[in-house]
Amino acid sequence: MSTENVLGQEGIEKLKTLVEGTDNCMFCTDLSELPIHATPMSIQEVDEEGNIWFLASNTSEKYTNISKDNRVQLFFSNPGDYTFLSVYGLAGFSYDQARIDRYWNKMMEGWFEKGREDPSIVLVKVQPEDIRYWETKDNKLVTFAKVLWTAISGQKTNTGNEGKIEI
Repeated sequence: MSTENVLGQEGIEKLKTLVEGTDNCMFCTDLSELPIHATPMSIQEVDEEGNIWFLASNTSEKYTNISKDNRVQLFFSNPGDYTFLSVYGLAGFSYDQARIDRYWNKMMEGWFEKGREDPSIVLVKVQPEDIRYWETKDNKLVTFAKVLWTAISGQKTNTGNEGKIEI
């Protein structure tokens, strides 16, 4: 893999592209305690500043953990593209009803019985501080073939990129 670091607006666009390739991530809180608390979360948006938004409940363990220590780690995986992303950042809360309405969809009704007016709905905004990614240039099958070729022939092939995103 070759190393590629991406900065500024280009970094935000790269982050958006990588996150849009997945619907969910593992959202980890309580990072100083083992085992860390990890739950799958659905991503709502990567905004123009590179913040990652989620809908959650203020009665959840995640909310309690973030209230005590706002450091979080997000792990994204898109096995079809063989793309991976790790985001460390700081989380904060918002009750902005306009944003809740914008993110609301039928799936949310399964989590919040009182609908979009449910008082337990909270927006979680993660402001990334350290972003690292790994992506292949080809699909999984071609990537495995390139790795196998390298192992058999000893000739290096470029299977993709890894790098850091700074926004």
